[in-house]
Amino acid sequence: MIGESELILNPRGSVYHLDLMPEEIADTIITVGDPDRVPAISKYFDSIELRRQRREFVTHTGNLAGKRLTVISTGIGTDNIDIVLSELDALINIDLIKRRALHHLRRLKIIRIGTSGSMRREIGVDSFLVSEMALGIDNMLNFYRLPYTDDERILLHAFVNHVQKDHIGFIPYLASCASSMFSIFRDHMASGITVTCPGFYGPQGRKIRASLAYPGLLDLLSSFRHEKYLLTNFEMETSGIYGMARVLGHDAISLSAIVANRIEKKFSTNPEELVDKLIRMALDVIVTL
Repeated sequence: MIGESELILNPRGSVYHLDLMPEEIADTIITVGDPDRVPAISKYFDSIELRRQRREFVTHTGNLAGKRLTVISTGIGTDNIDIVLSELDALINIDLIKRRALHHLRRLKIIRIGTSGSMRREIGVDSFLVSEMALGIDNMLNFYRLPYTDDERILLHAFVNHVQKDHIGFIPYLASCASSMFSIFRDHMASGITVTCPGFYGPQGRKIRASLAYPGLLDLLSSFRHEKYLLTNFEMETSGIYGMARVLGHDAISLSAIVANRIEKKFSTNPEELVDKLIRMALDVIVTL
C-alpha cells in the first residue's frame, strides 16, 4: 500500500498538485510550460468538458475531431515535470482508494508543445524541431533508475568524455522519444538532440550581470558530435518528460518552436504567431495518433 504521505490526495480524492480525478484526463496529453498556452490550444477543440486550475497547473480536457485530449500546463522546469508526470501516471495506474498499483497498466501519449533556442546556425529562428533525444543537465532523473539502450549509453559516454576536461559540475542523463511518434513528426520539421537545462540564464550560458562558472558552455555543447549525433537546441523540460515517460512506461514526444538562435543572437519578431502555427500543425497530427 502506498502511504498517505507518499501519494497525497485532496479531500475530494483528487491528486494533490493537479487537483484532478482519473476520469478527468484523456489518454493523449499535451503539455505546455506556460499556463496561458492551455487556452491557446483548447480554443481549437470542438468541445471542452473540463477546466481546472491549481497553482501553475491549468488543465483543459475536451474533444477534437472525435479524439479526447487533455492539455495541461507544467510550469517551467523538470522539477515540475516530476510532479506532473508522476501524478498523471497515478491517475491512470493507481487505485487511489486502495492505494495500490493496478494490475493492467495504461500507457499515455504525451506531447510537449513549447519553445526553444537553437545552438546551430542551420536551425534558424521561426523554424520547428522535434527532439529525437534529450540530454538532461538538470539532475532530476538521476533520482530514478533510468534504463538506457546500448546506443544511449554509448552516446552519453561520448558526451561525458567531451565535457570532462572542463570539469562540468553536473551529472548528465539521456532519454529518447517514442519512436512511433518521432517517425510521424520528423516529416514536418527538423530533428535533433535537445539539451534540457535547470535554468534560463547561467545554465544556458547567458551572461547578464552575474559571473558564469562555465562561460564557454554554449561553445562546449554546440561543438559536441558523435557519429551522426549533435546537440541542436536548449530548453527546460524535455529530458524530464522523456526520462519520466521511460521510467513509467509512457510514450512521449517534444515539439519546439525555435524562437531564438544563440549562435546568431537572433530572436523571433513574432513568437506568439510562431507558437500558434506549431499548435495548429501539431493538432492536425495528434488527432490521427
